[in-house]
Amino acid sequence: MEVADPRITLDGTMRSQGRPALLLWNACWNALQPLRPAFSRQATTFMWFATVVVGMMVRSELRGVTSIVRALSLLPNHYHPLRRTFHSTAIKLGRLTVLWAQAVLRIFTNPVRVNGRLVLVGDGIKVAKRGKKMPAVKLLHQQSNCSTKPEYIMGHSLQAVALLVNAASSVFAVPLAVRIHEGLVWSNRDQRTLLDKMLGLIQALTITDPFYFVADTYYAAGKMVKGLLKGGNHLVSRVKSNAVAWLPAEPQNGPRTRGRPKRYGKKIKLKSLLSDVGSMDVVVSPVYGERGVKIRVRVRDLLWRPVGQLVRFVAIVHPTRGRIVLITTDLSLGAMDVMRIYGLRFKIEHTFKQAAHQIGLFAYHFWMMNMKPLRYRNGNQYLHRTSDHYRDQVHGKIHAYHVFMQAGAIAQGLLQYLAAEFPDQVWASFGSWLKTIRPGIPPSEFVVQNVMREAFPDFLASCTKTHTLAKFIVERQLADSREAFRLAS
Repeated sequence: MEVADPRITLDGTMRSQGRPALLLWNACWNALQPLRPAFSRQATTFMWFATVVVGMMVRSELRGVTSIVRALSLLPNHYHPLRRTFHSTAIKLGRLTVLWAQAVLRIFTNPVRVNGRLVLVGDGIKVAKRGKKMPAVKLLHQQSNCSTKPEYIMGHSLQAVALLVNAASSVFAVPLAVRIHEGLVWSNRDQRTLLDKMLGLIQALTITDPFYFVADTYYAAGKMVKGLLKGGNHLVSRVKSNAVAWLPAEPQNGPRTRGRPKRYGKKIKLKSLLSDVGSMDVVVSPVYGERGVKIRVRVRDLLWRPVGQLVRFVAIVHPTRGRIVLITTDLSLGAMDVMRIYGLRFKIEHTFKQAAHQIGLFAYHFWMMNMKPLRYRNGNQYLHRTSDHYRDQVHGKIHAYHVFMQAGAIAQGLLQYLAAEFPDQVWASFGSWLKTIRPGIPPSEFVVQNVMREAFPDFLASCTKTHTLAKFIVERQLADSREAFRLAS
């Protein structure tokens, strides 16, 4: 393991005369090194990928590959090698995703656990794209109460999975994987839905620890539940307002009659669990960010026909947020834990916001020159009758999109890692000003990104001879920039 500065010890601690900024860069490099097996050619592909991640961590503008070149002051002729990195077949995307998930579980010392299980959150996001030669772009409908969002957009439909980790008194949703799951039909026999693809994405992470998967109402479906239960995991979600369940059938008295024994008893409309508010239990809300708020709760274990077994329903009446019914397939999970877990689902929405506006995770725009131009309001692109060469080109372009987003997810995860594990060093190196720094709240991605950007010249100037990544970047920089970085350090 390489050490960026002799004053920084191998175990990640810093001696009294060390510089916090160099410790942060050393911690990032140590977190990136276990990803090497996902690259066939270490000297080229892995180092270029690490350069991309560093560029996303320090850039101040979100303009695709060119912003990375400018942020790192690379020579202009290195734009094309950087762009080709995303298209490289030497990057094994599946292996990279697995290694990143393993790295997250290793570097974050305090993931959220409930009943000994990890907590994963998943959701979909629609990203506007108007490129006429970008595969998988289609007309998408946005369901939102926000009047500023158009009802229909042209863009990519993605699904993402993140891991919840504790950071001081807050929680981060660390992105593990993001994939495009709509827009392309490779075979007319492919009947997979978004639920199938989300299950495939979760399984591709190969997380061996048991976990709860937290998602919104769309994922409260029998297919999702069965897929999770098959791996020994459970779902925590919200059910629709018109959902129903059944009481178990009463035991049959007397001799057995012909036919299968009755399994389902009386039908129960789940919204009826919210009707008699006076008979509900009164508890203090365990939802993240609430203090002393009293809510009413009712818990019922009922048969749910999509899975054919007992599940737990938690009916909640909140004084300001209204009424909802939550569902979990784990009958041992208490109502307070169900509410607390589902209350953290919004963390992935916050991760999406930071990814879009701070990291630039969705700021890719690689075009496929040989592609038939798309028309506005186009739907899915059917490829089962196209040539093998054309399909390979589309595969390569989608691979480039996924590699770009995976690099952004790693960059964002590293910023969250520094905020969660090294908050004192981050604040000690933060040279800007904030109106309020609340105690117990970790630095945001914005704060950490500013720290890493300010410390970058010092990192390059001090570690060029001892650090592989610093040497790789310096050798490809403009001569004037190298001198400017040296003076800045």
